[in-house]
Amino acid sequence: MVQQTLVLIKPDGLKKSLTGNVLTRLSETKLEIVAARIVQVSKKLAEEHYAMLKDKPFFDDLIKYIMGEYHKKKVMALVYWGEDAIAKVRQICGATNPEEADSVSIRGAYGRITTKGVYENVIHASTNPEESEREIKLWFEPDEIIVDLYPAKTVKTTCEKRVWA
Repeated sequence: MVQQTLVLIKPDGLKKSLTGNVLTRLSETKLEIVAARIVQVSKKLAEEHYAMLKDKPFFDDLIKYIMGEYHKKKVMALVYWGEDAIAKVRQICGATNPEEADSVSIRGAYGRITTKGVYENVIHASTNPEESEREIKLWFEPDEIIVDLYPAKTVKTTCEKRVWA
């Protein structure tokens, strides 16, 4: 089944210059990158992304982590698309807990747990199709993705935005 999944190379991965290593590992999936961008994560985006964990004791540290307060203040967001994308990406990522992840996985090779208990696991990947859709729609607008993943509509808006001078 053709699927799409959100992948985030988290601030610790960018700080440690692991982007090339991570992308090389992900290329083993033979999936296509259909969207990519560098994002400075706002508190609103971070809280929406991790909304299902808001009652966990580590939530505040997780928000600070993804916003880059412990590392660089940026994340690389990508959408991978292709046959069994979710399972293929999750397998290469490894277990969320870096200490439980297979040593040849991305998280096993590059992740760590801080003294505060935050999993600095370098990468995020959606766990199922519903989460993938929710996350992709949080991180990307329809026109930022080169294939039509979900139904979209054109609306007329009047808003201010920055443009090149």
